[in-house]
Amino acid sequence: MILQYLNVETLEELRSNVMKPEHYVSICRQLLVKPDATYRELSKGCKLSLEIVNGVLNECLSSEYLKKTGERRMILTEKGQEYFDTFKVKNAIILAAGFGSRFVPLTYDTPKGLLVVYGQPMIERQIEQLLEKGIAEIVIVVGYKKECFDYLIDRYGVKLVYNHEFSTKNNLSSLFRVLQYLDSSYLIMSDYWIEENIFNAYEPRSWFSCLYYDGPTHEWCVKSSPSGKIESISIGGADSLAIVGPAYFSPSFSKQFREYITNYYNRPGTEDYFWEHVLRENLETLPIYVNEQTGNVHEFECLEELRMFDSSYNKVSNNKIMESIVKLFKVPEEKIQNIYPIKEGISNHSFRFSIDSKSYVYRIPGVGTDKLINRKNEKLVYDAISPLGISDEIVNFDAETGIKVSRFIENARVADPFNNNDLEKCMKQVRIVHESGVSSANFFGIDKMIDYYVSLAEELNAIRFADIEETKKKVEHLLKIRNELAVPDVLCHGDFLYANVLFLPDNSTRIIDWEFSGMGDPIMDVAMYCIFSEFDKERLDLSLRIYCEKEPTDKEWIRLYLYVALGGYLWSMWSQYKQVLGQEFGEYPLKMYRYMKDYYQLVIKKVNLLSN
Repeated sequence: MILQYLNVETLEELRSNVMKPEHYVSICRQLLVKPDATYRELSKGCKLSLEIVNGVLNECLSSEYLKKTGERRMILTEKGQEYFDTFKVKNAIILAAGFGSRFVPLTYDTPKGLLVVYGQPMIERQIEQLLEKGIAEIVIVVGYKKECFDYLIDRYGVKLVYNHEFSTKNNLSSLFRVLQYLDSSYLIMSDYWIEENIFNAYEPRSWFSCLYYDGPTHEWCVKSSPSGKIESISIGGADSLAIVGPAYFSPSFSKQFREYITNYYNRPGTEDYFWEHVLRENLETLPIYVNEQTGNVHEFECLEELRMFDSSYNKVSNNKIMESIVKLFKVPEEKIQNIYPIKEGISNHSFRFSIDSKSYVYRIPGVGTDKLINRKNEKLVYDAISPLGISDEIVNFDAETGIKVSRFIENARVADPFNNNDLEKCMKQVRIVHESGVSSANFFGIDKMIDYYVSLAEELNAIRFADIEETKKKVEHLLKIRNELAVPDVLCHGDFLYANVLFLPDNSTRIIDWEFSGMGDPIMDVAMYCIFSEFDKERLDLSLRIYCEKEPTDKEWIRLYLYVALGGYLWSMWSQYKQVLGQEFGEYPLKMYRYMKDYYQLVIKKVNLLSN
């Protein structure tokens, strides 16, 4: 694009050590602001030596890119302006689709880019800095809580583009959504706070904002040439510059980058890729330079870092969850520390926090879970099993909202389903629950859960199995067999997977997350543990033998296989429904569906043998 304006002599000038595009653009930017700037002022403002400034100005004057209109005053000629315009920035792209998990619980209410720092949302500060430099075309990629960004259209005239994959893919997918805009462009994450404006109306070459980190860092560290060209990027390092903050892409860079982004996006296995992965792996053909912004660009890893920067967050964050913790523990908000997410589950969101060296877990029910989960029943079950000492310790449980605060179990590990000792401990622990005599007014309705997820999947035309109608009849048959077995109901966990069994340092165990608990067949818990672990038949059979502490009866084998089949069907429907919403599960739906069909045959075989 630039070369069409240049003759042979000009090209030779640009190849010299003095008349480089970055020198020319930097000096011209200064002269536009102050045409009578001295050489020393230009040297300081452009961070160039006096020799380079003097050489560039002399060449620009002799090439008629600049002309003097006074003793010191210099302005761009038409020829110089024509060349200068080849470096004009066209637009800015701001990526704002992500959840911002490191900033829970604030981001449960507010997308991270809209968090207020010194009285202004971070993304608004970026937009205003861009507009200040005349960059009016601003495209924002949104996803999580996309509606929160709508007001920016009216206030600043920005364009919003929705990334429907924001919850299942990394920011590579966000950039893919706006490739048509990528040209002479700034690329910015919405959650950076930029003190002094680093944007410009004209940019001579591609660059990436870099900050210097003393000591070890997990940031993406760079090594650069003496000219500042980034030669390599490593994830993690020490005493190094690292890529943090905005980037600028020239038209030629963007043309190549668009091809790379498209190829990577369509390549299997790149769901977790950042767009920076693509840059890192193709630096040889994507020339980009360091733009050091240490102390000017700020990235906040967590609430504690934001508190250090903006002390108002020590007193109040204007977040309802934080306010509820303040009220519950009767402490000032600054006492709530070490906050980070620990679970993004099927039905809940949870995060850990500390007060006075004691750690807790705050559990928030997911949207729509009230259709499947009776929170009042969950609280009653927790109250009833508390004397058994086998569950997490409840600090507060709001039965109306389902919000639960419990003690965090320090130094615990999740059960390993393929460790026989762990498996034995898990089966014995859940058997204690089944034999405890504790009862509940709630019943675990696997049939209700199946109906719910089948209806959701059908509503979105998500079911892809060709023999689904035949399988539905098999499900009805299994439910009929279950009813005919007439097994006495006992208290069941209902969601008994290995991740819900924690091993403490003393090798004792705790079973957590009792939200699906209710009266039911105890072998259902065994079956759920098996299919969540994706056991084969040999290990599945071993689990029942361990649970029964003897060779199971024919009816016990039937019950195990029956619930493996029903559970497989349930989770195959659930995962297909989720896939239509954008979440990828790979082979999981197939594996679950196979549990249904394979173990249905085993149930029928066992039932026939028993009948004969």
